[in-house]
Amino acid sequence: MIVILILAGIVVLSALFLVGMYNRLVVRRNRTEAAWSQVDVQLKKRYDLVPNLVETVKGYAAHEKDVFMKVTKARANAMNTQGAKDQGKAENMLTSALKSIFAVAENYPQLKANENFKLLQEELSGIESKIAYARQFYNEAAYAYDNAMETFPTNLVAQMFSFKVMPYFEIEEGEKEPVQVKF
Repeated sequence: MIVILILAGIVVLSALFLVGMYNRLVVRRNRTEAAWSQVDVQLKKRYDLVPNLVETVKGYAAHEKDVFMKVTKARANAMNTQGAKDQGKAENMLTSALKSIFAVAENYPQLKANENFKLLQEELSGIESKIAYARQFYNEAAYAYDNAMETFPTNLVAQMFSFKVMPYFEIEEGEKEPVQVKF
């Protein structure tokens, strides 16, 4: 009788331990998905701002159609991308395209002095900071989740219930180079 109670106790404790590990993984996965949603919210703000920026610059530099097409295409591509890895690539393309729009603006002093352009530029700068923070938060959440999934004994539970590793938001190799400043 005592042996049966001990075995039943071991089974119950094992089940509770398994449930605890499963719940920990679910909480971390949900935190990571919520963090990704915050990245999405900030990216949506950026996507909404880009057409206004393009239209403002178009008014001053109508003959720079190639730049506007690249920005518009990069924005559409980024809006239709799913997942952190592909989203990161699309966002890097959009960032590059936006840099070209600001490079065009450098050639038009009256545009740089335009109040609407200045406001859009400041708003974009603020959004970029929020995007960077949201990406950092997402990466930290993904890191904690991935570590929980890959450490013993939680990795056994993760495999049993088909938990998947979350990818990180990374910048491309070309973006890692130092910025060239020329006077």
